[in-house]
Amino acid sequence: MYALGLAGRWLHLTSSVLLVGAAAMIVLAGRSDRATAQRWERTVLTSACWLALVALASGIVVLATQTALFEGRGAAAFEPRAIGRVLVQTQAGHVWLVRAGFLALLAAFLSIRMSVERRADWRAARGEAVLLGVAALVPLAAAGHAAAVEPDTARAIVLDALHVLGAGIWVGGLLPLALLLRAAAGEAGADARPHAVLAARRFSRAALGLVLVLAATGTGLAITHVGNVAGLVGTTYGRLLLAKLALLILALSLAALNRSVLLARLGGDGPTVGRPAMRRLAGFVTVEAGLALAILVIVAAMNVTPPARHEAPVWPFTIRLSFAALEGRAAEATRALIGSQIGVIGLVALITGLAVRAWRLPLAALALIALGAGAGLALPPLTIDAYPTTYLRPSVPYQAGAITAGAALYQASCAGCHGARGAGDGPDGRALPRPPADLRAPHTAQHTAGDLFWWISHGIPGSGMPGFGPRLTEDQRWELINFLRALSAGFGARGMGSTIERDRRWLVAPDFTFTVGPTPPRALKDYRGRNVLVVLYALPGSRPRMNQLAGREGTLAVLGVEVIAVPIDADPDAIRRLGD
Repeated sequence: MYALGLAGRWLHLTSSVLLVGAAAMIVLAGRSDRATAQRWERTVLTSACWLALVALASGIVVLATQTALFEGRGAAAFEPRAIGRVLVQTQAGHVWLVRAGFLALLAAFLSIRMSVERRADWRAARGEAVLLGVAALVPLAAAGHAAAVEPDTARAIVLDALHVLGAGIWVGGLLPLALLLRAAAGEAGADARPHAVLAARRFSRAALGLVLVLAATGTGLAITHVGNVAGLVGTTYGRLLLAKLALLILALSLAALNRSVLLARLGGDGPTVGRPAMRRLAGFVTVEAGLALAILVIVAAMNVTPPARHEAPVWPFTIRLSFAALEGRAAEATRALIGSQIGVIGLVALITGLAVRAWRLPLAALALIALGAGAGLALPPLTIDAYPTTYLRPSVPYQAGAITAGAALYQASCAGCHGARGAGDGPDGRALPRPPADLRAPHTAQHTAGDLFWWISHGIPGSGMPGFGPRLTEDQRWELINFLRALSAGFGARGMGSTIERDRRWLVAPDFTFTVGPTPPRALKDYRGRNVLVVLYALPGSRPRMNQLAGREGTLAVLGVEVIAVPIDADPDAIRRLGD
């Protein structure tokens, strides 16, 4: 079912994209009274009609496979009642109905042979075909990953819609352009050669703007769906995106060659320069179209793959880069700074070389040397060890209950070597090849939770620390990590003063639930983004402080500060005792 769904999506996406591109290419080329150009236009219109029918048929396949996915059983793909539920009860079904309506309308419109002798009639007919094709393509954004983004759903859908539209005009216009160039390059198509040259130049200018739109919207979508480097290289979705970018770079390189070399030769002498250049350009545009269609295969696979933000990344490298590696190492920090500035010089040389053609080669050589030297100086000091789980997100939240459970696990499994308070002074640690680490030190916070998860699961070679993967469940290991995080944070908090440093909010409070009288339970995380003062108190020792806060209630309210007072002994009569 997956293979059928993927094939159906690719065929549906490809036919929809080619449909928009075919209609747009006719408009870009403009109206012509030349016989060869008119034959080309009729061929493209006939192909567009068939593409609309293919898009409708493949859309039915996509709908059936989606129904099987929603219902959780393959047989649902063949049940009209199940398909009807998807059409009526889901957003994807609503979008499908809208798009199918536009595709059917476009197929009917293209099948009608109408008179377009007048220029106004031609513009109206061809413009309507473009609008119907766009109306059938763009709503795809409302049925894909962008529709599930929260918050900013509308922003994600708009970005995706612009991305799809740009791809439709650029990718879909390549094959019709190649067909026109090939027809005009022959001896029999000499009458359409000026028309083909004009069409190629117009398409080239439009494609340049479309590529900029694709780059901007693609960057926004990558930030939305991938988020970071770990998601890019450590998830299936991210690797598909990298493959898409690799093919896109090849296609754009070929397009740049066409624009800078062959396009300029189209106006040369026909038999010796113009026609051979047109034939070569037609071939290169066909190859470019093939690369673009291969990109659509990857896009179809991305549509049925969960976005990287929703997957646990598996880091594929044994190292990573982190500024935490420079803390306490002044010499290495200086080296990294010098290397970064050399790299900036190389980047400036590269950009200047692109702008100044006369100095392009020497500046490119300078850029290559400077970028290489800068990377050689700056990157090694930033390099630290990494593991497959380095960027794994904890499955157990940083919550007081999890920290308490982790404390019990620590005493049972770790205190013998690391000590009861994590200072690395446990009695069993004396027999180890290396002294146990002080878990209260700042280095604990510098490691990712995924690093700690790997060490706890697999041990640390050469240190004598065994792996606890067989003894502790995954949730227990995360609870233990939550305790270690709280232990290090508590030790670091000893240096905190009485003044709040708003630009240095490094201490994260663990989440917990609380109730006030008969009101429903609330959680500390519900107060994110608000000014909150959390007070842990015990009576009678904390009464002076509580009285002080009560006396400043008005001032705190004006400042927008909310006070959450939590009794350490969890006394159910805490409110009454405070009033005594």
